[in-house]
Amino acid sequence: MEPIFFSIIIPLYNRPEEIKELLLSLCLQTYTNFEVLVIEDGSVQRAEDLILTFHNKLNIRYFYKPNSGQGFSRNYGFERAEGGYFIIFDSDVLVPEQYLEIVCKEIQARKLDAYGGPDAAHPSFTPLQKAINYAMTSVFTTGGIRGKKTQVSKNFHPRSFNMGFSREVWEKTKGFILTRSGEDIELSIRIQSLGFHSELIPEAFVYHKRRSNFEQFFRQVHFFGRARINIYTFFPKELKWVHFIPAFFTLYCVLTLLSFLLFFNTLFIFCSLSLLFYSILIFMDASLQYKDIWIGLLSVAASYTQLIGYGIGFITDFINRLILHRKPA
Repeated sequence: MEPIFFSIIIPLYNRPEEIKELLLSLCLQTYTNFEVLVIEDGSVQRAEDLILTFHNKLNIRYFYKPNSGQGFSRNYGFERAEGGYFIIFDSDVLVPEQYLEIVCKEIQARKLDAYGGPDAAHPSFTPLQKAINYAMTSVFTTGGIRGKKTQVSKNFHPRSFNMGFSREVWEKTKGFILTRSGEDIELSIRIQSLGFHSELIPEAFVYHKRRSNFEQFFRQVHFFGRARINIYTFFPKELKWVHFIPAFFTLYCVLTLLSFLLFFNTLFIFCSLSLLFYSILIFMDASLQYKDIWIGLLSVAASYTQLIGYGIGFITDFINRLILHRKPA
């Protein structure tokens, strides 16, 4: 089979140091038949000078445009890409050396029109970054599908931090119709609805650095919860029972607090003990996984942040948009 020429599209907004690490990881790829397009989305902290330092190391092009969000910035890159297959990365990932080699092999072997890959924590990540990665990938939270190697199915929806699709898919879909708020899930569903073959490639993982503190992480997952309701407005059948879990967990935590404040002792004891058991389960699993009890403790906090942040965003937009029929803010 002929080698695939990949176009790697990276939207960027005020993160020059972050993308430097990503570009350095792309310089180490064992498969070198690719180009890189960096789309600066109206940033104040521009990365143009940084990109210039990579011109002798990568086949790279830089574009600056007014701010329009990551979805439409990716479309801007697709329109200018020369490859036969497009790959999308978030700017806060690191790419293992054999990533493109693995992807090329799997695309050709499985005849994939589109694919997605999971995320992992790099050994160099801080304890907090590892804890956040745990919360976003663990089977004890809603993130388990991201790291589940058996999840290779027709129903897999690639996410934009690590996904790819053929030029034919781009020509048929015209890319993103949303610029944020679940734009990757909407596109993934539309790709499948057109009959294209999309799967997870478990070995095509990236190291995802994510947010660097709990406040930023909370805002991110809160937005994810709202995005799920936004997806519902396009594809009502895609709202599954599993998407309600963070909302139920959030309400359960509220019930625990209310039972304490209102002196419902029996209910409080039951709820608090169940949450304690859940916390111990996360702590033990994360501590064993990373061989570090401090990461285990941080993983408990990160898991609660993930579930409650997502749950509050989900509940808020569920009430505002589906019950009160308000327009999104």
